[in-house]
Amino acid sequence: MADTAARPQLLHLVFGGELTDLDSIEFRDLAKLDIVGIFPNYATAYTAWKAKAQQTVDNAHMRYFIVHMHRMLDPGTDT
Repeated sequence: MADTAARPQLLHLVFGGELTDLDSIEFRDLAKLDIVGIFPNYATAYTAWKAKAQQTVDNAHMRYFIVHMHRMLDPGTDT
């Protein structure tokens, strides 16, 4: 419990999908979005993002993103 108090929970969402165009962030099929998960900090989200990005490296239109959910939940959060 003391560890949780020392480091605040900063939620991050990792998701991806196939883009319609390489120059935009518009997904080809929203029903096929891959929701990788929600992670308690950036480091674990980055690890998950990197693994999924490497799995789909052969498809240039496939992109994965990290969303800083904690910034939406509490806009005053800096990290």
